[in-house]
Amino acid sequence: MSVVIVAPGQGSQTPGFLEPWLAVPRFADHLGALSEAAGIDLAAHGTVSDADTIRDTAVAQPLIVAASLVALSAVLDEGSGSGWKSKTAGIAGHSVGEIAAAAGAGILSEHDAMTLVTARGNAMAAAAAQLATGMSAVIGGDQDELLATLEALGLQPANFNGGGQIVVAGELPALAALQANPPPGARVIPLQVAGAFHTRFMQPAVETLRAVASSLTVNDPHWTIWTNKDGSIVTSGTAFVDLLVGQVASPVRWDLNMEAFAAAGITGLIELAPAGALVGLAKRGLKGIPSVAVKTPDDIAAAHELLDAAQDAEMEVSE
Repeated sequence: MSVVIVAPGQGSQTPGFLEPWLAVPRFADHLGALSEAAGIDLAAHGTVSDADTIRDTAVAQPLIVAASLVALSAVLDEGSGSGWKSKTAGIAGHSVGEIAAAAGAGILSEHDAMTLVTARGNAMAAAAAQLATGMSAVIGGDQDELLATLEALGLQPANFNGGGQIVVAGELPALAALQANPPPGARVIPLQVAGAFHTRFMQPAVETLRAVASSLTVNDPHWTIWTNKDGSIVTSGTAFVDLLVGQVASPVRWDLNMEAFAAAGITGLIELAPAGALVGLAKRGLKGIPSVAVKTPDDIAAAHELLDAAQDAEMEVSE
């Protein structure tokens, strides 16, 4: 058994989700350091801020990445000498989760990851403010027929999430038209996102991020990491950061990530906080594999049990 660790994207945050983590001093200290790097009071946003506040792209993105980094440190517990990292197959992130994955793989320091994600959130919020755009999830229907409909309406696919789910984005009137007259067999669900992320509407943010990324220290990964671009493994840190920058205005191919996991023999998945969305997609796209959503510190034991089971299975195969 091989286990992949995955970091979620925007929309996975909920009010108060950091409270259980902040109850543990070492996690609270870790979050404090990440807050300082971001210049944002993430503890407040993860405990007392309401849903509208943490839906703001400029808040949501650093909040999610910080939560994933705290959860990753808890799962790996590298200071314990238990070697949890050696029991994993690698790491990947969905959309903004790729920044957490880059830090986990050693491509970026945690400080630089928070610098990049804060700039990303601000730049995407600014790009979204230029025009009334949004996103909708489309579930079911024929993919080719949907893509043709999107082209006719001036919409774009933003996230290919697998399991028959595609998130589309564009101007609000076009999204309303799609919901009013969806392709046969498809259901359209508007999302509470103020912007057409991962489309041409985010091009101004790409230019901003390219300038920020050029100031960061980038290393080649010391842990296997897959990209949202096409599901492939990336071995160059510079190439991965270039993909991170371009990803803002390009589709997220999580469907190809899951296909790559299956091809690599992945048989278990651990999702970092704020967890739940990617475990749900895995139930449809990677049917039958065990998974753990690390939502609170109480879930760490289950993650370790999954990693131990993976190692035991590999030892049985090699004997």
